[in-house]
Amino acid sequence: MTRRLKQYWQQLRASHDARVLAGNFFWLTLLQVAGYLFPLITLPYLAHVIGVDGFGKIAFAAAVISWVQTVVDWGFVYTATRDVAQNRNDMAKVSEIFSHVLWARCCLLLLSFGVLLGLIYTLSSLRVYANILLVSFLILPGHILFPDWFFQAIEKMKYIAVLNVVVKLIFTVLVFVFITEAEDYIYQPVFTALGYLVSGMIAMWIILKRWKYRIVKPSFKAIVRALKEGADVFVNNLMPNLYNSFSVMLLGTTSGSFASGVFEGGNKFLTIVHQFQMVFSRVCFPYLSRRVEKHRIFSIVNVGIAVFFACILYVLAPMIVKVMLAPEFAESAIVLRILAISLVFMVLNNTYGINYLIVVHREQVLRNITIVCSILGMLLAYPMVKHYSYVGAALTVLMCRAMIGICVYGYAKRVQRRMALS
Repeated sequence: MTRRLKQYWQQLRASHDARVLAGNFFWLTLLQVAGYLFPLITLPYLAHVIGVDGFGKIAFAAAVISWVQTVVDWGFVYTATRDVAQNRNDMAKVSEIFSHVLWARCCLLLLSFGVLLGLIYTLSSLRVYANILLVSFLILPGHILFPDWFFQAIEKMKYIAVLNVVVKLIFTVLVFVFITEAEDYIYQPVFTALGYLVSGMIAMWIILKRWKYRIVKPSFKAIVRALKEGADVFVNNLMPNLYNSFSVMLLGTTSGSFASGVFEGGNKFLTIVHQFQMVFSRVCFPYLSRRVEKHRIFSIVNVGIAVFFACILYVLAPMIVKVMLAPEFAESAIVLRILAISLVFMVLNNTYGINYLIVVHREQVLRNITIVCSILGMLLAYPMVKHYSYVGAALTVLMCRAMIGICVYGYAKRVQRRMALS
């Protein structure tokens, strides 16, 4: 056994793909640390200073902006990553893909801003949150300029990881300096937006000046083609908002910002753990786009990690909430325990949907599964949230993630069996 392990280790060290995957895993982990550990550091401070009400307003705005961000991202995070990964040795082709995605996202951003303004001044339930919504929207221009999907596709994560850590550290310090009372909650999305903007500007300099990729002249036909190619993945990314973000929005409008704050208190920890696990998935996505036969090993490891973290979150939920949040967030432990179970189903969807069905160009099936389950979730959301508040929202999210995860897993297994027989 020792000799066999030694042979495996020597093979891994000699493999270029293994070294690239290991390096990208390290740097993408560092990137996620910058994105989630720094907010986690500020979480106890913000919970005490701005309270559940301020926390709820931020959560409500984030839920609305997540819809807009999904539109702006379209399906490019996966389809463009796949296409660049498969053409990464052709600099002209990569420049073309990068440019068309950039122009398409800018168009979607302008369109989304117009729609958001119209909704704010039409719906009184949104008008109450106008300031925090508009400030939170400022995150998106920097989000577009910071194309982490591109660095992921060419498997060079080192640059943006180091950049992100430095920038996030600076703006984390600013949170402690400028947010000193409950009314200062609006500065939190301001600092997040500034962090993205600074990171994005430096990232674009690296891509265009250091690596010599080009932004080509926008072509209407090329932009439309890019949108069509990413449409199925866009729908797949958008539809979960019907039960996820929609549940938070319902909480804000039917139960108030306190209920939204309690839900977000528990959801925050699940989101952090899930995003850290997504590091492994995102690192492997370009590799699986080239070597889909390695999916079995990836699935065993990824799902195993999910089960482990789900158990940890479920058992330690009361302690986590007690240590990290203020006493008024005590009920967030119930939310965290419910959502911890959903982690396994989220990873099933990611493992067999994004990292398999998209890789083998079965986006339409993944889209259809997500549409049906998300519509069912939206129908469940209103009665569940109305009668059970934040607990109902958490149960809705759990049931929908379970339906999607199980259906995606079942279909992916059918595809794998067919491909094995062909």
